[in-house]
Order: sequence, then structure tokens, then C-alpha cells
Amino acid sequence: MGSYTLKRVQRFPISIDEAWDFFSSPRNLKEIAPDYMNFKVLSDSDSEKMFAGQIITYRITPVLRIPLFWMTEITHVRDKEYFIDEQRFGPYALWHHKHFFREIPGGIEMTDYLDYKLPLGFIGNIAHSLFVKKQIESIFEFRRLTLLERFGAL
Repeated sequence: MGSYTLKRVQRFPISIDEAWDFFSSPRNLKEIAPDYMNFKVLSDSDSEKMFAGQIITYRITPVLRIPLFWMTEITHVRDKEYFIDEQRFGPYALWHHKHFFREIPGGIEMTDYLDYKLPLGFIGNIAHSLFVKKQIESIFEFRRLTLLERFGAL
């Protein structure tokens, strides 16, 4: 096995324009990451919005306050519909994160699909079962609660 999928759906009472403005700006990533990760966007882009081919670099401290460099590329963007980010360098053997947005009565629905794999074969699988799975789920739970506080629930 060794590869994993996480799916999350949230609904917000906001317009598709407001959702897209927030989620398509790399500057807002820090706001939806837990403080302990010390999430810092290192890359500086002249673009207000993401675009296909954009490289975003970060420094994070996900485990034991050990700083890690992480680089992702925005590989696909369809304005106000979806975008995909993929890791180019970082802690995962695979990181493919799809973000979908659609208008629904009273607001929008956002669906995340994350496919990921850890390096190091069976050692990575053990690390996943011991702490990585819980950590990824807790990061998405922090994100869910932060977004509920910011936008409200639908």
C-alpha cells in the first residue's frame, strides 16, 4: 500500500468570488495552518493570485520543531472552479492536493482531495500509522475550524 487519500468537504455562506479570492492567494496559507507548524511562505510573487506553473516555497516545523523546506507547484488552475498543488521538494514522496469549489444554494462548497505517500517504504508506513495520519487529520481539522470561524457554516 503506502499511499493515502484524504477527502474533506466544507460549505460556507459566501460567494464564489469571496471564496476564490481567499483560497487562491498563497498569502492566506499561514492563516489556516496550526501555529506549531511555524508556517512561513518564503517565495515572493508579484502575482496576487495563483497561476499554473507557480512555485511556492515554505518553511515548516511539523515535527519536533525541526525546520523543513517545502516547495509546491500550482499545476492546474481553472478560475473559481479548482486548483491543484503538487510537492516538488519536501517531506513526502507524493503530495497531490486538489481543491474544488462550486456554487450551491446559499453559498459555496469546497472539496479537498489529498493524495500523499511517505518516503522510506515500510518505515514511512509505520510513521504514517504512528503519527503522520493523525497530524494531517489534525491540520485539516484546524483548517476546518479556522474557516468556520472566518466564514461561518452553511
